Amino acid sequence: MKTASSKDGTTLAYDVYGSGPALIYITGASCFRSFKPVLQDAKGFAKEFTVYNYDRRGRGDSGDTPPYSIEREVDDIEAMIDAAGGKANLYGHSSGAVLALEAALRLGDKVNRVSMYDPSYVHDEAEKVAYGQLSQTVQRLLDNGKNKEAMITFLKGIGMPSIFVWLLPLFPGWRTMVALAPTLAYDIALTKDLPPVDRAARVTVPTQVIVGEKSPAGIHEVASQLAKAIPNARLERLAGQDHMVSAKALLPVLSRFLKQ
Repeated sequence: MKTASSKDGTTLAYDVYGSGPALIYITGASCFRSFKPVLQDAKGFAKEFTVYNYDRRGRGDSGDTPPYSIEREVDDIEAMIDAAGGKANLYGHSSGAVLALEAALRLGDKVNRVSMYDPSYVHDEAEKVAYGQLSQTVQRLLDNGKNKEAMITFLKGIGMPSIFVWLLPLFPGWRTMVALAPTLAYDIALTKDLPPVDRAARVTVPTQVIVGEKSPAGIHEVASQLAKAIPNARLERLAGQDHMVSAKALLPVLSRFLKQ
């Protein structure tokens, strides 16, 4: 395990795998760097890249400094870029894709290229209302110390298949997921609004927006909106994949774009 320090003093834990161009892996909700699916992704990407797989603040071995803000999470990404030598590619999944977009807007020349998979903003006003209600339910559970119930409620609420949610407690990392349930509030803050198409139009970093063929229709709509808004963005639909994308299927698409 390696560590870096963010601007507010928060310690960020990370591991490095592989060789090639630097790639910062920004995970989504309920994930941490040693969670088996995340670790499999990181090691899969390491066949083509030097992968910086880090615990976002409040997760795993990383620290946390209140109050939470999106700006502080972008500062964390900057700290990881600095650890990678001062310039890197970004790959963000789900709410991590939202952070990748924010980093592209705020970090300028430190970001080489950005790839986003299934950026998980709400896609219309009706979903925004429903997501707001889910957020309130999750927050009540967290306030009452019911982390397990909060995690299960969130995952079901965002449409995770029931069988997947049912199997999660069998994973070795389940206890860690439950412990980091308070960070669900961070991911909700990232994804509770419609895609920021006006701001996205100011992105100058080469950007790839990828959506799984089997991902929800709302995510397809978000991907299309962002790809239209970001100058010269590339939109790709990954055949046979859903929100839990296979690193093996994704890697060729990432490599073709990020290694240009």
